Amino acid sequence: MRYKAWEPIYEEILKDFGFEREKDEEAARIASEIISRKGNKGKDVKRVIESLIKGKTAIICGNAPCLENDIREKELNNDIPSFPRKQDVIAADGATSVLLRNAIIPDIVVTDLDGNIADIIYANRLGSIIVVHTHGDNIEMLKKVLPSLNENVICTTQSKPIHNVHNFGGFTDGDRCVFLAKEFGAKRIELIGFDFEDKNVSEKKRKKLKWAKRLIGDIL
Repeated sequence: MRYKAWEPIYEEILKDFGFEREKDEEAARIASEIISRKGNKGKDVKRVIESLIKGKTAIICGNAPCLENDIREKELNNDIPSFPRKQDVIAADGATSVLLRNAIIPDIVVTDLDGNIADIIYANRLGSIIVVHTHGDNIEMLKKVLPSLNENVICTTQSKPIHNVHNFGGFTDGDRCVFLAKEFGAKRIELIGFDFEDKNVSEKKRKKLKWAKRLIGDIL
């Protein structure tokens, strides 16, 4: 998604939640500096993501309580046996822990680092590409976690992208997974573990779910 198309939506989000653009931009700069210091030994992570997603089915796993049952159902239908290469599994943050518990290593994890960090680092060690989202509320976590990840990492922002921090669109972990899959040419996108009407969440989370539902509806 071009930033020019995303920016009006971003401005709505800033207004709705009272977020500060300047803090988001600061987070992106900090992540950029850390990634630059780390280096990636010449690895083009964007190209790897494209090779994983393009022309395939992306199974996107949200972290709603129904995820475990959804996984069981797909396994019974032989939809995700040992990750056939016609499909890729993209985990939204906390869904990583549920997948690992079910012996599934996600191909890609999209996270703003408020899930189980130990599981995210473990998935990274096992080969998952970690797409770390930067925003004004996770600056300290960026400083702690980014240096612990290996070269299979890429950073995103919801503000204006800079040379090594990208903006593929999206706001919550779940809908950013969908935007990522669309950006990199998924043939088909399937959602499991999503519950946009979950009543057992905070008011702020409920508002985020509404945004996720809207954004996903706009691009699917």
